[in-house]
Amino acid sequence: MSDWYQRYLVDTGRSAMLWLLVGFVVTYAVTRWVTLRIRSRNAGDAGREGAAPEGAGVKDVYIGGVHVHHQVWGILLVLATGLLEFRFSPQAPWHEVLSALFGAGAALALDEFALWLHLEDVYWTEEGRKSIDAVMVAVVVGLALLASTSPFGIDPSSATAQGLLVTSVGVLIHISYTMVCLLKGKLVTGLIGLPVPFVALVGAVRLATPSSFWARRFYSQRKMARAAERFGARHLARRERLRNLVSGSRPPARMP
Repeated sequence: MSDWYQRYLVDTGRSAMLWLLVGFVVTYAVTRWVTLRIRSRNAGDAGREGAAPEGAGVKDVYIGGVHVHHQVWGILLVLATGLLEFRFSPQAPWHEVLSALFGAGAALALDEFALWLHLEDVYWTEEGRKSIDAVMVAVVVGLALLASTSPFGIDPSSATAQGLLVTSVGVLIHISYTMVCLLKGKLVTGLIGLPVPFVALVGAVRLATPSSFWARRFYSQRKMARAAERFGARHLARRERLRNLVSGSRPPARMP
């Protein structure tokens, strides 16, 4: 096992990426468990006066009367590990330790991505579920980098052999259909498609979401109706099931 690890991960420079992903996934799972316990405790406090609610031992962190969200600790951890890596450039095993800590900090920060976006506490609202999308994108991009996929789908070794012109054209084409994918309202698919070109190409070819810039600008009424049917209730239900699986929680109840 140690020989395999040395040969396929350490010697290829992938070990740091592996431990970053491990730190990310483990921290995200623990963070979600803790936040769900806190939510259960708060619900118990509100609904069962005088009873000892489930998860009573887990509490939010307050400093000076201010609720400190876990994204703060994540940002500080990412900054600290980045500074240590840039300053000291340690060798194994400290390089892998810093990578795991960086992944942990990134998980804490991205789990509250929606709070960055809306600048308010929307964690348990529909808007807050954008954080789940951000986490899924981060994991897929991390896996692509672990597999040594280039950020733009171009292998650096083949780029040298093909020459600058061919490589530049390839990158330009890839960025072009990735932009089309994003303009079609497929943010997650487009971001994943940066390191995995086939994903962005499929997203660019298929129908746009009805509310996207592409659909509003280029679709006829008939094609808009097809897009609305394509991204109707069944599509939304599949997306919510995936979100529920990743987050361990269901979407908030909608107001009547």
